[in-house]
Amino acid sequence: MDAFYAAIEQRDHPELRGRPIAIGSKGRRGVVATASYEARRFGVHSAMASVTALRQCPGLIFVPPRMDKYKEVSRQIRAIFFEYTDLVEPLSLDEAYLNVTENKKHNPSATLIAKEIKKRIVTETRLTASAGVSYNKFLAKTASDVKKPDGLFVITPKEAQEFIDHLKVERFYGIGKVTAEKLHQMGIFFGADLKKLSEHRLVQTFGKAGHYYYQIARGIDHRPVNPNRELKSVGGENTFDTDLATHIEMEQELLPIAEKVYERLRKTGKLGRTITLKVKFDDFTQITRSKTSLIPVISFEMLWKHTLELLSQLNETSHRVRLLGVTVSNFLTEEQEAIQLEIDWSRNSSSQSSL
Repeated sequence: MDAFYAAIEQRDHPELRGRPIAIGSKGRRGVVATASYEARRFGVHSAMASVTALRQCPGLIFVPPRMDKYKEVSRQIRAIFFEYTDLVEPLSLDEAYLNVTENKKHNPSATLIAKEIKKRIVTETRLTASAGVSYNKFLAKTASDVKKPDGLFVITPKEAQEFIDHLKVERFYGIGKVTAEKLHQMGIFFGADLKKLSEHRLVQTFGKAGHYYYQIARGIDHRPVNPNRELKSVGGENTFDTDLATHIEMEQELLPIAEKVYERLRKTGKLGRTITLKVKFDDFTQITRSKTSLIPVISFEMLWKHTLELLSQLNETSHRVRLLGVTVSNFLTEEQEAIQLEIDWSRNSSSQSSL
């Protein structure tokens, strides 16, 4: 979906149409969950700190999220998908893989199916979607971002390698900002550059992910569309080039990790109650600290507060820290979510901060 949360707000509130809006909190620790395309023209994007977004777009309008509404629309869109195939693997509330090799409409063209689904979504929800069509998940996901918004891009087997060769590594699905910067330092900027590295070199540098990078640089991705995948947790971690010695350094490095985790959590639409901090030391020993809250994580401020509390529990040690990670788990069931979403969070913000 195109700017899903923001698009729903602009659809439901005519006064917001054509204006730069951000879904999220305007507070000092606030983070943009989704920005409308009007706001994106100013450089505002998801996971950006709200104070930074306001500097770049002084007229930015912040809108509090309505997760119950977003989930309702997500279910509506997913129902459309299931009219075409049962092989639907949701990635988040606003995105999914569909395997249409054999489909309920007996349509031999995946491109025509994508066009039909896009049209159905517009007609039934008054929202636009972008689609990517290809022969594996990596290429389909990458293609879906090429012509946003309201785009459709097809990568055929004959075109795949040339497309990959000219693709910037930061646009590869599965290669994040930190990995892209590391690749740039190695002189790797495009898929053609990545393809020159041996699998051994990639694994040596990036661990198990190196196998994946080696494969996708050649257009290979054998992962099936899995309709039964159940998400258990959402997390992120980072291994540092220079080991960390103080809590101040750890806090500085944890902030972008926590922001990334909250962005991933937001995209899944899940409400989790358990936050876990992972710490690996320079001698490769590892510890975790966890906290379970009565109220699930419904804002970045909550996630960050709990993360800092877990960090404060670390005892003094002579060992430096080489890796930090944050994970949110213990997701609520749909029944529990329904109860939680009835709470007026704006009226309970003070109690949230004290839990």
